[in-house]
Amino acid sequence: MEFNLWGTPDEAKDLSASVKKMLHKMLGVTEPSPRRELSEVRLSPVQLSDADLAELQGIVGAEYVSTQQEQRAPRARGKSYLDLVDWRLDQVIAAPDAVVAPGSEEEVLAVLQWCSQQSVAVVPFGGGTSVVGGLSPLAGDHRAVISVDLARFDQCEDVDAESGLATLGAGLSGPHAEMLLAQHGLQIGHFPQSFPYASIGGFAATRSSGQNSAGYGRFDEMVRELTVVTPKGILHPGQASPATAAGPQLKQLFLGSEGLFGIITRVRLRVHPIPETKLYEAFSFPTFADGVRALRTVEQTGAGPTVLRLSDEIESSVNLTSTDKIGEQDESAHTGCLAITLFEGTTQHAQSRHQETRALMQRLGGESLGEGPARKWEEGRFGAPVLRDSLMDAGALCETLETATDWSNVPRLKKAVGEALAKALVHDGTPALIMCHVSHVYAEGCSLYFTIVGAAGPQPQARWRAAKQAATQAIADNGGTVTHHHAVGTDHLPWMDAEIGALGIEILRAVKREVDPEGILNPGKTFDLSAQSRVGAGNGPAATPAASGASTLSPAIDEGGEGQ
Repeated sequence: MEFNLWGTPDEAKDLSASVKKMLHKMLGVTEPSPRRELSEVRLSPVQLSDADLAELQGIVGAEYVSTQQEQRAPRARGKSYLDLVDWRLDQVIAAPDAVVAPGSEEEVLAVLQWCSQQSVAVVPFGGGTSVVGGLSPLAGDHRAVISVDLARFDQCEDVDAESGLATLGAGLSGPHAEMLLAQHGLQIGHFPQSFPYASIGGFAATRSSGQNSAGYGRFDEMVRELTVVTPKGILHPGQASPATAAGPQLKQLFLGSEGLFGIITRVRLRVHPIPETKLYEAFSFPTFADGVRALRTVEQTGAGPTVLRLSDEIESSVNLTSTDKIGEQDESAHTGCLAITLFEGTTQHAQSRHQETRALMQRLGGESLGEGPARKWEEGRFGAPVLRDSLMDAGALCETLETATDWSNVPRLKKAVGEALAKALVHDGTPALIMCHVSHVYAEGCSLYFTIVGAAGPQPQARWRAAKQAATQAIADNGGTVTHHHAVGTDHLPWMDAEIGALGIEILRAVKREVDPEGILNPGKTFDLSAQSRVGAGNGPAATPAASGASTLSPAIDEGGEGQ
């Protein structure tokens, strides 16, 4: 990925005439926001001495340690709106003091032990797709900070097709992992929007949830065992059998830990045969409430779509599910709320689930739009983050946030978050487009994913921070989880008390003290290490169907030490 873009320049999407009209006429976007070239960027000075670098080179090899700007810049920020705005401003960007790419667990352990002795903080890096500040190189009380890149952990091993298990290196990107498994006729089926760049280790470290979660579950549900390196040693949390009652599952401490407790180097997970059939159908519902009721019924009935999602009236009206035709009406010419279904598996199984789901959706008020809109969604489902780069170039604020709650609480939570965003963004008379969709469903509830587009204004970062804080507080106050799959990072840390309670924070601190006594692993993320009180508490821990996860952690240094 380019340091200041979601993807690469080759992926750039030009804004259509309809999008430009929407930005200028409806949202008042008039001032372009130019990007800065890498040669124009100022990074923080390197705090490591030549002797420090020599010792790190002695551990992993000289070709796998770099202080070059081309290596430090991509690991200085993630891919949130605030991260990408940073690169457009004339300011010094805090960057890791070096990038280190170990090639074995033993090398990772030696690096962590050296960092513990030398008071150097460590930020694990996989794909670089964090949107919650998870990659920010915070040194905390330490004298320097390095980025430990997992790119060399790129193997697919221990494939057990009979049991449906495989071990994957943490540095593998989503596409690379699927290509390697395809050689065995297998797939993971995990497709978050970050899929083109995010890594296997990042999926685990953030408890990612993919767009096919209705069929295959969340990534943390797929994980059987992990290999984790901590400053105190290497361990393999997980189990050697499909299920066990041998005490609490230790792997749950590391799933979603965002690198605070250790660096994940390998993941053994559930895989399954590549499906022989895919079936598609889209539906339109008169209202969002009607669509939510239909999705709940389908999920609770167990009809079993692989993908089940619903856009609200505004998101449907601007055709956000088709990133090349936003603002245009497609051939379906529907009004109301667009629902997408997709079915995978054997022909007979996919057909039976499709028929049962269709009958339920139609009985509950859904009008079939055929397979066209669902196929278009699948074709363009990874394109929205790329489109954001072009929207930012034009001077737009464009960002997302997400939560989850019980079915009975969906109307209350959606209303509260929408109102909080509107109040924060429209207080000065500048309009904003606030859209929402359901993309992950459970028997007891679902996720709510908000997309916001508006004018960036003269102070874009302050504008979005105020909106995000208001929305997150509304989530905490109205029964939602602080994050369903984007993870915590720095953005959601102030609300972790409301999420898991003060005693829960103390338990996490105790684990941190045991596995990382010097506190070098990703300081300043996920939860407060100090005993001081934190801000942002809402009405107590949220009761939600699922929380945490989206890809944070990769591609990095090749054998010549240059970025891939």
